[in-house]
Amino acid sequence: MRRGRPLTRPWPGRAVEAPGFELPVLREGTLGTLLSRAVDPALADRRVALEELRGTPVVVNFSASWCAPCREEAPVLERTWREAHDRGVLFVGLNQQDFVADAHRFLREFGTSYLNVRDSGNQVARRWGLRGLPETFFLDADGKVVAHILGAASAAELREGMEAALSGRPVRVDRDGAGPVFEPEPVE
Repeated sequence: MRRGRPLTRPWPGRAVEAPGFELPVLREGTLGTLLSRAVDPALADRRVALEELRGTPVVVNFSASWCAPCREEAPVLERTWREAHDRGVLFVGLNQQDFVADAHRFLREFGTSYLNVRDSGNQVARRWGLRGLPETFFLDADGKVVAHILGAASAAELREGMEAALSGRPVRVDRDGAGPVFEPEPVE
């Protein structure tokens, strides 16, 4: 994965490599047997680099405890994760701009059982071109972004993105025809 390079527009029908990150683990989560074999080596040092997850389809969800739409989305993410992990799709919650205690309280409140990492600032969000919170990106096993959801995701949208991650085929997860948006801020 490219580190420090901005994400570019993958549409129409074109996947792009996700910008990398290496962040401390906030919560390891319950991975299950299939994902544990693939992910446990990446967790050994309590830091996760996105490139260490190559070979595994990944859903990256950017959120924060103070974000109202993130709170709305949290139960949907958890339910969908419980369906996904047996299929070999890893969910990674990327908490940003949050106090550690608040982030832990948020994870406990919603019974979050998937892997969570923490960016104390917003450097990763800037590299990924975030427009707001929450945002969810779906990566195929080669580390390419194949779908993106801006705002709180529904279960149907999450499933559609997961199918794209599993198949490696980019899809538009449309909301009222708005489509995905990738306009990252330049990284110097």
